[in-house]
Amino acid sequence: MSMLTPPGMGGKYRITGHRFPHMRRARNRRRIVLVGTATAVVMGLAGWGTVQLVDVFSGGPATARAASPAKRNGDCKSGSEAAEAAGRKLPRDLPRPGDITVNVYNATPRGGLAKITADELERRGFRIGKVGNAQEDYDKKVNGTGVLLGSKESLEGALRVLGTQLAGAEAKADQREGQDVDLVLGAAYQGLTSQEDSEKGLAALERGEVPPSPSAPSQAPSSAPASAPASAAAPKGSPPAKC
Repeated sequence: MSMLTPPGMGGKYRITGHRFPHMRRARNRRRIVLVGTATAVVMGLAGWGTVQLVDVFSGGPATARAASPAKRNGDCKSGSEAAEAAGRKLPRDLPRPGDITVNVYNATPRGGLAKITADELERRGFRIGKVGNAQEDYDKKVNGTGVLLGSKESLEGALRVLGTQLAGAEAKADQREGQDVDLVLGAAYQGLTSQEDSEKGLAALERGEVPPSPSAPSQAPSSAPASAPASAAAPKGSPPAKC
């Protein structure tokens, strides 16, 4: 009988040999938790790495792709600032020529200009209101090609559209409340801007761009006198109407 055999136990319960029995060590819960945490971190990193690889080969997320043109051009400004710096290319709601009613007034001593101009504007799609001689505040006092008058709201709308039809016209706002605008023809007026140039200007406005300055008609003189005296424009005794 071995010295390790408890008293009273023999036979098949007898312990023999030179090896001692070993008890299995109790499981360490802390070690199990650490192993589980490490496994979760490794799996999370693997998933994140997979997403990054997909973005790299697909060109990146949508926000990065949208911002990449500006970065490639070396422009770090926001979208609106970059648009303003590129020539104020901002979308704007502009009326169509058919939505604009234009009153045409002649401030020169030359007869028939208002009627001729009104007919041409009508052919170009504008609506025509009043046609006649300019009021006293402007009669024979406009030295340039013309003056565009309208409400404050029309400065960035109807007057900009109308301004594409006459090179060198000055736009001013008055106290009116209506939607109509006025075109007062000045001493240097020789005709409207060519149809081609005016259409280019309208197309630029529709794209939200600042239109190029339209060229004056080819027959316009390089420099015009301030105004001709009324006596030189018409013989004595002629009727005052000149529109």
